[in-house]
Amino acid sequence: MDKSRPIQNGPIARPEERGRQERTLVRDLARTTRTPLEDILDRSIQELTIDTLTNLGLGLGRVEGLVVMVPFCLPGERVRAKIYREHKNYSEGDLEEVLEGSPERVEPRCPLFGACGGCQYQHLAYEGQLVWKRQQIKELFERIGKVANADVQPVWPSPMQYGYRSKLTPHFQKPKSEAPVIGFLAYGRRSRLVDVERCPIALDGINEALPGLRQSVFDSVGRYKRGATLLLRASESGVTTDPKAACTQSIGKWRFQFTAGEFFQNNPYILPEMVDFVLSEAHGNDTRYLVDTYCGVGVFGLCGSERFEAAVCIEVNPDAIEWAKVNAADNGIGNVTFVTGSAEHIFENIRFPSNETAVILDPPRKGCDAAFLDQLLHFAPQRIVYVSCAPDTQARDLQTLLTAYTLVKIQPFDLFPQTRHIENVITLVRRMDWE
Repeated sequence: MDKSRPIQNGPIARPEERGRQERTLVRDLARTTRTPLEDILDRSIQELTIDTLTNLGLGLGRVEGLVVMVPFCLPGERVRAKIYREHKNYSEGDLEEVLEGSPERVEPRCPLFGACGGCQYQHLAYEGQLVWKRQQIKELFERIGKVANADVQPVWPSPMQYGYRSKLTPHFQKPKSEAPVIGFLAYGRRSRLVDVERCPIALDGINEALPGLRQSVFDSVGRYKRGATLLLRASESGVTTDPKAACTQSIGKWRFQFTAGEFFQNNPYILPEMVDFVLSEAHGNDTRYLVDTYCGVGVFGLCGSERFEAAVCIEVNPDAIEWAKVNAADNGIGNVTFVTGSAEHIFENIRFPSNETAVILDPPRKGCDAAFLDQLLHFAPQRIVYVSCAPDTQARDLQTLLTAYTLVKIQPFDLFPQTRHIENVITLVRRMDWE
């Protein structure tokens, strides 16, 4: 593709719903500034150079020193944008045209890219995605975590950049007389959906099953009194649409069963590599025992059973713990015990010597609460490996941990190619002066 040729808006055109917002904005500006309406209209179209990307995947540039955020742009590009909303410190615009394209701009594989809100980076070459995700981790750790000159390792790439996702959850709203739209939230919208017949980041088996699932909704649309969220989960057991079905997935030589509707990492191609890395970081020369908090169905604890003398897995979901016990039995593992309960209240029952113990944290997106971090610091394990799908809350929690620990590694993993999301793993070692 000729990157210097102007690129028309196509699927990234301004949503029609914003027309009313823009007309209101223009009228208000004309009235409050006593400026002729035609002058205001001229100023709503701006040309600017994109300087960087935000952690939401938005292009950020400036017009006369004022920040403007425009989606689906790349750093270095010269673009024409239409301003539709102004805030105190920045404005939001829709991409009208790319005047000078980046060498890293590629053709999105999905015809819905820019309309569907699921992906943010399909227009960016994969190597560039990794570079910018690394930069965004660095910025988060320096700004939120207060880590000076954060040394972030290159992002560990996914073996598959498309066709990797093993779980899809399309939605539909309360049906009317016609067949409902079944898909995902439209970009920039809170309720409007985009109809999705195929998703290129999903596994082939999911895309093969999706038409039949859609048709089943169309055939029985009268049964639905409200909207619903559907499920397609692919595993070694096949593709299921039943949230309560049992699924099987291998990680290296270990086999795990889990409930289709419950949490299990959605990129099976990179998962074994990340699990091996986390366990290698946890198992230093000074650690003999492992505590796996927020353990789910026991992935880290069971995969690490051969590296540690003993392990304790902790999980608040009793169904997940039952699967963890099943998985231990199926894999012939006898040196791992399981505890059902909140991780925030569990360290008082851990009998491992703290100076020979590693703790793996893999909390939900909200991160760890203050009570948990206080108990963790009181237990004072030799090593902490913190896995997070939300590096912003991870960086926030890091500030507390740095009172007693030294940050020795920051390693991002790209579990979610084509999207702004990134998994991040940090390793901390207890300081010698901490008692």
